Amino acid sequence: MKFALCNEMFESRPMAEVCSVASRLGYHGIEIAPFTLAPSVAEVSTQQRQEVRKVIQDHGLETVGLHWLFARPAAPNLPPLHLTTPEQATWQRTRDYLAALLDLCSDLGGKVLVLGSPKQRSILENQTPKGAWRRAVEMLSSVVDQAEDQGLTIALEPLSPAETNFINTVADGMKMVHQIDHPNFKIHLDVKAMSSEPQPVPAVIRSVKAADIGHFHVNDPNLYGPGMGAVDYAPIAEAVREIGYNQWLSVEVFKYDPDPETIARKSIDYLRQFFT
Repeated sequence: MKFALCNEMFESRPMAEVCSVASRLGYHGIEIAPFTLAPSVAEVSTQQRQEVRKVIQDHGLETVGLHWLFARPAAPNLPPLHLTTPEQATWQRTRDYLAALLDLCSDLGGKVLVLGSPKQRSILENQTPKGAWRRAVEMLSSVVDQAEDQGLTIALEPLSPAETNFINTVADGMKMVHQIDHPNFKIHLDVKAMSSEPQPVPAVIRSVKAADIGHFHVNDPNLYGPGMGAVDYAPIAEAVREIGYNQWLSVEVFKYDPDPETIARKSIDYLRQFFT
């Protein structure tokens, strides 16, 4: 099993500093939120892509991939992006942005793009769930061949009803995975999100096959890292071993106090008790 850190927890700190901390603590990879590089993917220059990739490699780490794909909190004035919108211009702009994100991921040496971005996918007013589903399937189906050509996986992340009203369970996510039916489109598992489901997290994990999992985030519903809240990872680790998943576990948190390094250290120390 390989451990990774999501870089946005370090906010504006340089990538070299993020990688230095990750490497020293024993992480194997860095997962990148694109908005930490620039407000728009179009603004990430070829030189910047090469420099980021080199910094990560020079610290003995791998680029895992991208997440927070459509979130652009540093640039609220940019045109909106939305996965399920019925409005054609926004849909096309989002589709083109996703294609550009695939290019960015490839340029950085990553392998997976986690599709969460709850606000940019929720079902809009005057839109039916069926219509939203159709628009999402159309968009994702239009880019999976590009993902395959670039050796990338798009991983669909179910999220809690508190975050979005579109795809709230792993079972719902797997329906879309099966409908699109492409080897480069898979499910993403997230402990915080799975904790909102009616079934216990280990049961949710056992509901899928390792081959269906594109990526895995580890955290806690309290928005901190694994081991920093109420979730017991012993049964989670047992379920993970049972289905045979042995790829990345990325620490993704949403509260950054007391400081990112403390969170990163506590998280990996806890994970090592259950995963090797």
